Amino acid sequence: MTTRLDNLRRHSLVVADTGDLDAIRRYRPQDATTNPSLLLKAFDLPGYQALIDDVLGAVKAEGGDLPTRVERAVDRLAVAKGAEIAKLVPGRVSTEVAAKLSFDTEASVRKAFELIELYERRGVGRERVLVKLASTWEGIRAAERLEREGINCNLTLLFSDAQAQACFDAGVFLISPFVGRVTDWYKKETGKEYAPDEDPGVLFVRSVCERAGRGGFDTVVMGASFRTTGQVLALAGCHRLTISPALLEELAGEKGEVEKRVVFPSPGERPAPLTEPAFRWQHNQDAMANDKLAEGIRRFAEDQDRLERRIAERLG
Repeated sequence: MTTRLDNLRRHSLVVADTGDLDAIRRYRPQDATTNPSLLLKAFDLPGYQALIDDVLGAVKAEGGDLPTRVERAVDRLAVAKGAEIAKLVPGRVSTEVAAKLSFDTEASVRKAFELIELYERRGVGRERVLVKLASTWEGIRAAERLEREGINCNLTLLFSDAQAQACFDAGVFLISPFVGRVTDWYKKETGKEYAPDEDPGVLFVRSVCERAGRGGFDTVVMGASFRTTGQVLALAGCHRLTISPALLEELAGEKGEVEKRVVFPSPGERPAPLTEPAFRWQHNQDAMANDKLAEGIRRFAEDQDRLERRIAERLG
């Protein structure tokens, strides 16, 4: 009997929620990712020291003040790591725009173009990259503009129906509605444990898939932030699922069938696009989504700050 991971692939494209090259080689995902958190971990791994030294050495040789060199180094490390990942996956590499730009559309667009230019210098075309942005109103507007320029985007930290609808309206290539962080919030609020079919995070992502199907939207829905294999299997049939190496290993070690649990409905009448006031009001009314979006941006920014401090120590 084949493994659950192999059978899951019959229903959903599997993406590795990691930038670890060994894990990517082992599990053969369609796509993978790089972000400040993963780059921070790479600073303590022997296998990445040559790449880090090469990038920081080139940045140091170019000169400039320390803040400029640090920013340049962060981008180049992300792209250098992403280019290595691109050699191993047949699909896309998601690369993150700094969380501190989450409320600045113009700066997000500029940074996205800079990242794409760096990838193209390394021989990785824009069709192999997803620019990762937080699902704020400003981030969604940046993605709308980038999509028109042929730069596809992955909208992350997505916790509300309003965020999903605004991304669909904007023609975003891919969204990453979160499962585990949604469930974490409800477990803390209620003290309850949830079976997969009652799990608030699972139900949220299923509702996003239903919204995408009913509206006839082309946006790819990729379930993210899983805590258990039960959550993963409960979303079999979602377009894509981004899964950590630990859960990939569990699924690869289990034999058994996997039932398709998500079916996208046939298109019906498409809703009117959300205005900015409607978006902000609807998102505001969801306490969980407000809490988790703000927390997620803060956490990403904290990892970015730690990464910048490590780089500054090496460049100083």
